[in-house]
Amino acid sequence: MESRSSSTRLQLSLLRYQHVLVFLAPVLFVVGVVLAAPTGGGSGAGYWLEYWWLFPFFLLGATIVNTVGISGSALFVPFLIFVFPVFAFDLDPTTIVKIGLISESFGLSSSALAFIQYGLVDRRLALSLVGGSIPFVVGGALLSFVIPEPLFQFLLGSALLASAVLLLLADLDHEEPGAGTDGDPTAQQSVKADGGVLPDDDNKLGPAGTSTDSEGVVTRVDRDGDDYRYTRVGYLERFGNYSIGGMFQGLAGFGIGELGIISMLRTSVPVRVAIGTNHIVVALTAVLASLVHVFGGGLVGGHSMNLASTPWNMVVWTVPATVTGGQIAPYVASALDTAILKRGLAVLFAIIATALFLIAVGGL
Repeated sequence: MESRSSSTRLQLSLLRYQHVLVFLAPVLFVVGVVLAAPTGGGSGAGYWLEYWWLFPFFLLGATIVNTVGISGSALFVPFLIFVFPVFAFDLDPTTIVKIGLISESFGLSSSALAFIQYGLVDRRLALSLVGGSIPFVVGGALLSFVIPEPLFQFLLGSALLASAVLLLLADLDHEEPGAGTDGDPTAQQSVKADGGVLPDDDNKLGPAGTSTDSEGVVTRVDRDGDDYRYTRVGYLERFGNYSIGGMFQGLAGFGIGELGIISMLRTSVPVRVAIGTNHIVVALTAVLASLVHVFGGGLVGGHSMNLASTPWNMVVWTVPATVTGGQIAPYVASALDTAILKRGLAVLFAIIATALFLIAVGGL
């Protein structure tokens, strides 16, 4: 009991001070890069400050993708392909992948911790979705070495366009949070406060409070005291979407977040909980896909990463930007009206799909 209590206190402490830990990571990263990274002869203030203007672009992009719970590469890759050359020069695909993966890994980790602290992550759903999608992510990553890239992009664009239509047609009335338990004395008797008004759940992860009744109805209270009630039914539909999305995640570096969140919304998971939970799924599968791409490519004669050719004077700006955007996202997601989030997701999917079609046509 004492051991579990100590573990719980450690989790709470880590999440309460996660802002310090999260912002310390990019500082150490930047210092390490400036002092030790192989830059191919580049040095001095002129070299390190050359791409300072990437910070606002990646800050905005990271805030958007983390607010809606999708992969950072979904915006970063089109930006580096279409926008970056307007201000600088064309980047080769390998460099784009490296910048996207390095930046996304920091941004996703930052935002995932922030959503956990805010109380908007259903860890049971997240673990089941990650576990079920692992073989599809690995399979998609291995297939990426033998299937033409334009075909990947065209298929993913089609899937995202279909998702945008499904999202606009989906009934999201169930998603609005309740007013919390402040005005209900009876409900207050079954909750406790350790950073907010929370259900009495001794096994909760950090400050996210949850309770599940005998009929399987989950009650989740976030840090602001807003409550969300839903069930976890619909595992089969979610498995289908996350399987397809996992395949695309392995193939193209993103897709599981974009396709997977649709199934959570369609199975009555509140939109803010769906977004928060999706962060864990996207973060873990992105890391897995990256590892397969890095090591699998070398094993089967595909692409591999060479750190010496990485544009470090770019990532020293994109990493802090994505970390900051990841911390801002939960507050934006909590403050925005659900209808705005719904329309924003659909429009974002349509824009990304259009960009992917253009990329695919250009690669034919």
